[in-house]
Amino acid sequence: MTTLAKVPCTIVTGFLGAGKTTLVRHLLENAKGRRLAVIVNEFGDVGIDGEILKSCGIESCPEDAIVELANGCICCTVADDFVPALKSLLDRPNPPEHIVIETSGLALPKPLVKAFNWPEIASRVTVDGVVTVVDGAAVAAGRFADDPEAIARQRAEDESLDHDNPLEEVFEDQLLCADLVILNKSDLMSAQQRQDVTAEIARTLPRAVKLVEAQNGQVPIAVLLGLGAEAESDLGSRPSHHELEGEHDHDDFDTFIVDLPVFDSPQVVVDRLAKATAAHDILRMKGFVDIAGKPMRLLVQGVGARFQHQYDRRWPADAARQGRLVVIGEKGLDKAGIEALILG
Repeated sequence: MTTLAKVPCTIVTGFLGAGKTTLVRHLLENAKGRRLAVIVNEFGDVGIDGEILKSCGIESCPEDAIVELANGCICCTVADDFVPALKSLLDRPNPPEHIVIETSGLALPKPLVKAFNWPEIASRVTVDGVVTVVDGAAVAAGRFADDPEAIARQRAEDESLDHDNPLEEVFEDQLLCADLVILNKSDLMSAQQRQDVTAEIARTLPRAVKLVEAQNGQVPIAVLLGLGAEAESDLGSRPSHHELEGEHDHDDFDTFIVDLPVFDSPQVVVDRLAKATAAHDILRMKGFVDIAGKPMRLLVQGVGARFQHQYDRRWPADAARQGRLVVIGEKGLDKAGIEALILG
């Protein structure tokens, strides 16, 4: 079967809070009738990102075409989760014309790209491209390296240098596998910061890769889809820090769920989350909140000290209104201390 007969798949990767789900939602809302399906991987057991996407109500991507893979990193559970999920979409009576795969923020994209060479799916799908979403404001603040210039100099001197910071390795592996880099949240950066971050990313990329600036993940569908990379046949040009590892785990990270009470206002929620983030080493928060007197649930997302919130959809009429929050951070999070600050 030729590549033209295969269903193209776009892998959307990027670090925690970079804006992957926002970008995928924008893509769905602008599909213009193209029949899409989405596989979304969660880090943790609450499908926040899947729920965000299902709230789109897009005819070209109904809720049953959005498949959630939870309780495991997609790059570590290829055989058990990813391949069966992909086959289930391909075997539908009216299969998708394009599949979008959103990895968790801690996933390494290269093992996932390799999976497209598995015999069960190799003749049916191809990786149209790996799109890496970068939180430009976070990188400008040095979130992934204490001294990026010093690390760049060390890498230039010793290409086999091992990195002590697992966050830096994950971030770099996502860039090293990219066919397109989206510098998201560019509106939160100065012109000089955009220039500096672009130069820093260019030093990491192993080959010529287009970089596109974006706000709120708003990138034209024609830019995101149709890259024609056939990435599964181009693994040699996508180096990885984890090349020699048979598998990797996420023992360096903690994640837990906080069941939330009803809050009087969005600002009360944000103030408490900001206080918890300031006191603890939290990387990411995301979840839904029940605001008293409001028929819609409040979607709250936090990256470092930055928080966004919006009402995204009505609470289900056939279920209790239960707010829940996912907290992600480096190993050793003080769960009790964080919960105390959030719950008051």
